[in-house]
Amino acid sequence: MKRVFSGIQPTGNIHIGNYLGAIRNWVLDQKKYENIFCIVDLHALTVPQDPKILRKNILETAKILAASGINSPQFIQSQISAHAELAWLLTCQTPMGRLERMTQFKEKSRENRERAGAGLFNYPVLMAADILLYNTDLVPVGDDQKQHVELARDLAQRFNSKYGKTFVVPEAKIETAGARIMSLQNPHQKMSKSDPDRDAAIFILDSPEIIREKIKKAVTDSNSQIQANSSPAIDNLLTIYNLFGGKNPQGLVYSEFKEKLADAVINNLKPIQEKYNNISDAEIKKILENGKNNVLEIANNTLQKAKNNLGLA
Repeated sequence: MKRVFSGIQPTGNIHIGNYLGAIRNWVLDQKKYENIFCIVDLHALTVPQDPKILRKNILETAKILAASGINSPQFIQSQISAHAELAWLLTCQTPMGRLERMTQFKEKSRENRERAGAGLFNYPVLMAADILLYNTDLVPVGDDQKQHVELARDLAQRFNSKYGKTFVVPEAKIETAGARIMSLQNPHQKMSKSDPDRDAAIFILDSPEIIREKIKKAVTDSNSQIQANSSPAIDNLLTIYNLFGGKNPQGLVYSEFKEKLADAVINNLKPIQEKYNNISDAEIKKILENGKNNVLEIANNTLQKAKNNLGLA
């Protein structure tokens, strides 16, 4: 079986865009691939973090993955030091010009480039290290992350050519179904946990009452009945509805459709929320420890091979 590596940041408030675009596909792909899942807490440090909230979010994220059906190894990135060590080895092989062209860095440093953190600049190299440590064949990403996988491929090929065969060259596995769930308040903007408008996103742990209220407030258009391809706002709601297993809504007035959409979202999230609430901190810490132990040898072996090929003692 091909090996797949997936990472998720523990930034809290995982929403249905994260679930439909990534987590749900990860669960389904466990039948087809050997999967490794990583809580990438080192990546979260590219922006300021409250230590207590970060610790809470790490466990919350791991619980949501487990409650959603992830039973493959999952672990915390910072608990395997090979990630940071390989990132440095790869940083020394990475041209600055290549990192300056990375879309994410250009977007996030646009307002004040001089004050942008070096961690944000080197973020793609750490992501490359995450991927290459585990001899990864496939990396599930949306279009916005494809550039990062391309960097990982280039670094692997560059390193292999210069120092001898060391890394598997990974490929991007582009997710299409649910890859771009848009904001409920701005259908031209991707759903985001950092959106200041709390009605813009539905979070996995939202109560049924909150979900209904957010969907009730979701923007539509000037029509009154559901029609496919009528507007970005309606198409986004239809995408969510269809991915959550909703039946043909054509011809329904918007108020009726929103009721059915709320039912579909609530019914699909209910079992995840129930499982989440039944997982204790002690249980999830054990799951994460077992996951670390399952993958530690792979990471350490890859790191040692890279060090040997570089001529390090």
